[in-house]
Amino acid sequence: MADFFSFLTQGTDLSLWAFLGLCGVSFIGSFITASLGLGGGLLVLATMTLVLPPAVLIPLHGVVQIGSNGFRALLMRREILFSIIPSFTLGSLVGATIGGHAFVALETWVLQAVLGVFVLYATWAPGFRSSKPGPAKFLGLGIFGGFLTMFVGGTGPLVAPFVSAACDRRQQMVATHAALMIFQHSFKVIAFGFMGFAFGSYIPLLVGLLSFGALGTYGGRMVLNRLPEQLFRTMLRTFLTLLALRLLYAASVDFFR
Repeated sequence: MADFFSFLTQGTDLSLWAFLGLCGVSFIGSFITASLGLGGGLLVLATMTLVLPPAVLIPLHGVVQIGSNGFRALLMRREILFSIIPSFTLGSLVGATIGGHAFVALETWVLQAVLGVFVLYATWAPGFRSSKPGPAKFLGLGIFGGFLTMFVGGTGPLVAPFVSAACDRRQQMVATHAALMIFQHSFKVIAFGFMGFAFGSYIPLLVGLLSFGALGTYGGRMVLNRLPEQLFRTMLRTFLTLLALRLLYAASVDFFR
């Protein structure tokens, strides 16, 4: 048994308790995201920053998000709004390519501040919330989000207001958001692979995170199906606002450090 526990963390700086803690947070994060459409990814990312070195944080988080969003999209595949996926996917590819080339050139606090301000605007601007964004807007969103995700990891709050405005029902919003984030995180992980990042020693951790994330997604979907539509929209807007304020706070801390 001791050899098995040693195998789980071999080649990393993680303790067994850190390994198990991350798996637990992966379950909670996926549960939250399946219930509200977002938020769990940032929770997992924030927790990972406590126990993982910065150099491995964003690519590992990307793999976890591919699995979490992939399972959620699979469970809710009939609800996906497929018409916006091609333009967003193309934009994400372009944005991740640009971000990969500029990876060492930008301050993280600048990107966090831009992301926070934009999420607040997209969440509360009356004109934005009353319109249905089409393929052109999702192309631009993909480029912007694909670029940002190379630096700040979790861009779900950026994408969510657009998806919310495009979708009529909460199930459609959650499923479509998951499908879009699969592509954005996939391009990010591929870009880090070309940049030389090696995932090998973290495979046991990734298996654990993905497994617990799948369980959380399954439970969260049951909660989603029981939420009233208006309550879901209110909770989503509140959660987006809190996440945006958290990003602005993190940006200010990094700026004045």
